Amino acid sequence: MARWAIGDIQGCCEEFEQLLAAIGFSPGRDQLWLVGDLVNRGPCSLQVLRRVRSLGAQALTVLGNHDLHLLAVALGGAKLRRNDTLAEILAAPDRDALLAWLLRQPLAHFQPGAGAGRGAAGELLVHAGVLPQWDVEQTLELAAEVEQALREDAPALLTHMYGDKPRRWRPALRGLPRLRLAVNALTRLRFCTRDGRIDLQHKGRPDSVHAPLMPWFAAPRRIGEAVRIVFGHWSALGFYRAPGLLGLDSGCVWGGALTAVNLDDPLLAPVTVRSRQPRSSEG
Repeated sequence: MARWAIGDIQGCCEEFEQLLAAIGFSPGRDQLWLVGDLVNRGPCSLQVLRRVRSLGAQALTVLGNHDLHLLAVALGGAKLRRNDTLAEILAAPDRDALLAWLLRQPLAHFQPGAGAGRGAAGELLVHAGVLPQWDVEQTLELAAEVEQALREDAPALLTHMYGDKPRRWRPALRGLPRLRLAVNALTRLRFCTRDGRIDLQHKGRPDSVHAPLMPWFAAPRRIGEAVRIVFGHWSALGFYRAPGLLGLDSGCVWGGALTAVNLDDPLLAPVTVRSRQPRSSEG
């Protein structure tokens, strides 16, 4: 069995199918680790949702900000944005089944390395990032709190999910502010300060900001390099591999590429499929 991690698909179903063929994916043998943002901005979000759902346990995905936006539009009263491509899902005959499946997906997944316990060596899958103050246990705890809130009363959370505050993590946070900060860090994070203050305005390359801001993974973090954090969300960063880090958003929906990496063989080069979408910058 091989575990293949794949970057942000965002409705690019044709490229997704080509990538599955390129890696020789076998549903009976292999498993996909998807970094989230299955939908939106690309042309075939409905087909992507149906395809990933059909793979059952062979496709492990976390929720991204665009996936949560779909749920917020469908269940929380949020409005479609000018560049959204979600209308086909909302009008689909299997809409309710697809949304129910999406609601059951986690915001973080951790798999310990062989012989390791939770919090030890392994892989942590998130959409965007992890704050410097969080260890694996804290990350999973906060993700589970959001997941429980979605299961118990999705409209209540989704209605109040949007917003950039609070900007800094504090263990004493409770209620909706705690949940909103967890959502923002796990699904929107790119830059922060050493003490965990989040900046959600900048979307550019890692060198596009000035101190005290820095890429979230450049701050000294409690999760050491023995745990590999697998993430997406940052098309301006592109494919990124460093000790303890694997960034996979190579901007397929913006005319870049869709990228897959074999998590079980770190010596293999990434596999890419060039995008069929018009070249543009994220906005």
